[in-house]
Amino acid sequence: MKNLDGTGLKRLHREWRRRSEPDVALLLDSVQTPYNVGAILRTAAAYRVSHLWLAGATSPPTHAKVAKTALGTGRYLTWTICEEADEALAAIRAAGYGLVGVELADGALPIHDVTFPDRTCLALGHEDRGLSATVLDACDTVAFIPQLGKVGSLNVATAAGIALYELNRRRW
Repeated sequence: MKNLDGTGLKRLHREWRRRSEPDVALLLDSVQTPYNVGAILRTAAAYRVSHLWLAGATSPPTHAKVAKTALGTGRYLTWTICEEADEALAAIRAAGYGLVGVELADGALPIHDVTFPDRTCLALGHEDRGLSATVLDACDTVAFIPQLGKVGSLNVATAAGIALYELNRRRW
């Protein structure tokens, strides 16, 4: 076994791209840390996220620290910046997405037990406070990522990566 070269990587990724359609979107609800937003953008590009809604105090993709962490992957994404979460929620519904919050909340289901809508928008919130009450109330389903250790929560960019993987894994 050996590492893939550039051509091998292109072939591998082309094969996986054929297995799924880009029908996943993200809502970032006041994710303020630019490095987290940049990491989420990079992961979103890797999973062909159709669209991102950046609501509230979310750092924009044009922020220097976001761009540095995203490593140029922003060019593969489309996004809308919304001052208020309500504006983003209306656009998500108009685009035909079901909204699944990723949050540690009462009544949340383990992410592996969630039935994802055909068109899913994952909502992720502020690093410390999580999803706003407005977004949490608008979610069709709320999922949490089970953790085995003594740490109570994950970094929002890590949670986004796990949620995007789980959603796509099921569709493969």
